[in-house]
Amino acid sequence: MKKISLLLLFTMCMGLVFAQTEEEATKDTRPVYMPFESGQLIDQQTVYIPDHKTLEFILEHRFGSIENGFEDMFGLYAPSNIRMGLNYSLTNDVMIGFGVTKTRKLTDFRLKWNVLKQTRSDNIPFTVSLYGNFGIDGRNAEVFGLDYRFQNRYSFFGQVIIGRKINEYISFQFAPSYTHINKVEPGLEHDKLALSFGGRYKFSSQSSIVFNLDLPLHIRGMQETKDPDFLPGANFSLGWEIATGTHVFQIFLAAYDNLSPQYNVMTNSNKFGGKTMLIGFNMTRLWNF
Repeated sequence: MKKISLLLLFTMCMGLVFAQTEEEATKDTRPVYMPFESGQLIDQQTVYIPDHKTLEFILEHRFGSIENGFEDMFGLYAPSNIRMGLNYSLTNDVMIGFGVTKTRKLTDFRLKWNVLKQTRSDNIPFTVSLYGNFGIDGRNAEVFGLDYRFQNRYSFFGQVIIGRKINEYISFQFAPSYTHINKVEPGLEHDKLALSFGGRYKFSSQSSIVFNLDLPLHIRGMQETKDPDFLPGANFSLGWEIATGTHVFQIFLAAYDNLSPQYNVMTNSNKFGGKTMLIGFNMTRLWNF
């Protein structure tokens, strides 16, 4: 009788093991499909990286502020800022990029790496990306003062992006960041921590409502003076995104105007909801090789 009981117990245990193994095998460990339509979400990076061997062209445009109304057609006729860049996916998880921006004649180099990817079975619930940006200010040397060195032109931005596709309609991400600029104007800080939030609500097969919220943190321990002359303001951006298989177009209202994350975090003086808001758009185009 004892032998029969042990045999039954062994059979039940083996059945449980095989059942768990089968359940694990049926889990879908593929990454979630398209948590965002583009690697760019207005002024922020997203956790999305195009497939291996994909070249992405991106055009970012920011008109002048809307403060003059019809006089300059709400900033459309005012001086504008523009950035053009190319990004290339070395693998499905690593992207490198290069771009030039009108303001400060800035040249930037960027790297994004998906360390973790949210899976369809949700056993990995988030996508985690590391993003870095290195900028070189291209203006005349006189801008940097008498103690000019080439290193004065350097600026740096680093970020951890944590994103989740909640369902087919809603995606959300959170991103703490660190910024350093080697040479700043008097009264500005060299280092800054910030928090960013972004998301989309996809209401049709091609259209989404998108938003950004960026909050520079004014940490007294990091400030070079007790009472800085200038504290950069927060940014909020709200827009409409239209996506096709190879193109993404975003049009929006925003407070940021620098088209560079480090200078946006450090120098923003515009406020969303006031006359210093700006109309902007982003366009991306993908080619696969």
